[in-house]
Amino acid sequence: MFRPAIAAMTGYTPGEQPKPGTPIIKLNTNENPYPPSPKAVEVLRTLDIEWLRRYPDPYAREFCNAVSEALKVPSDWIIVGNGSDDLLNTLVRACAEGSDRKVVYPMPTYVLYRTLSAMQPAEVVEIPYPEDFQLPIDKLIAANGAITFIASPNSPSGHCVPLTDLRQLASQLAGVLVIDEAYIDFAEYSALSLVQEFENVIVLRTLSKGYSLAGLRLGFGIANPKLLAGLFKVKDSYNVDAIATLVGAAAMRDQQYKNTCAEKVKASRAKLTIDLRKLGFTVRDSQGNFVLATPTTSQAEYLYQSLKQRGILVRYFNQPGLTDKLRITVGNDEQNQLLLTNLIDLS
Repeated sequence: MFRPAIAAMTGYTPGEQPKPGTPIIKLNTNENPYPPSPKAVEVLRTLDIEWLRRYPDPYAREFCNAVSEALKVPSDWIIVGNGSDDLLNTLVRACAEGSDRKVVYPMPTYVLYRTLSAMQPAEVVEIPYPEDFQLPIDKLIAANGAITFIASPNSPSGHCVPLTDLRQLASQLAGVLVIDEAYIDFAEYSALSLVQEFENVIVLRTLSKGYSLAGLRLGFGIANPKLLAGLFKVKDSYNVDAIATLVGAAAMRDQQYKNTCAEKVKASRAKLTIDLRKLGFTVRDSQGNFVLATPTTSQAEYLYQSLKQRGILVRYFNQPGLTDKLRITVGNDEQNQLLLTNLIDLS
């Protein structure tokens, strides 16, 4: 029933999603612990049902205008997707194919890159990060990808790639450089300026993390219109619904609220990092809304399972380089304290 590539591949496994209302502390999928902008919620409450009867704008121009205002980029440099995952899929479909047009990225990183490549199918080149997570620039360039994915901040490590490294990579790649900035609202700097310097660079953003709208499914990319022209050929005609366009535009126009929530998350992240280190964990400095924590002994999977039994979800990755680690989403201070109390009890 399926193409050979689909029959042979392993599908992406999302983080566990309990039913709404389940009494559980959810620190496994990097959702924002604070609610969306009240201005975005108000749009949803007062929505004219006429928007449901009609097809949405295929280019989500109202949302593009809001992004343009917030980030000071031209509105025709923006493409909108049903979450940034939709745009990752569009990029792979448009640019990658077989062994001649490969997909390249450093590992560990977002494993959906691998899944989308397998679906195409396109050959994948995974280049291991060294222990210090310095970008392996020479190896990435030598791999000669049609697409090179760089998540910055990266998950699960939480590190940001220096702009000098990204600039060098962009200047020497023949293919497209995709800078995935899903967690940028919690970081110290962005690579957005590179889209003005290089026609082969696209920066992806999402409203799932900083804007507390993971359930809305809305993301966007910013790139030179020459690059976007090919992507518009591939994207679904009406890939973003009218509700997402209107709610997302209101959220983008409320940068003050988003920034206030992001600062609270960053403060909680700093405290959680210190507290985990006091318990003996090795914790990397993070630029995302999560931390990557290594217990003192090889008990990461045990802690994951034990916390789950106690109603606390964190993320455990059974893959090379991560089997001794936990990725923990930064919750609010009360959630973080309950996590710490249970970790003390389990130690």
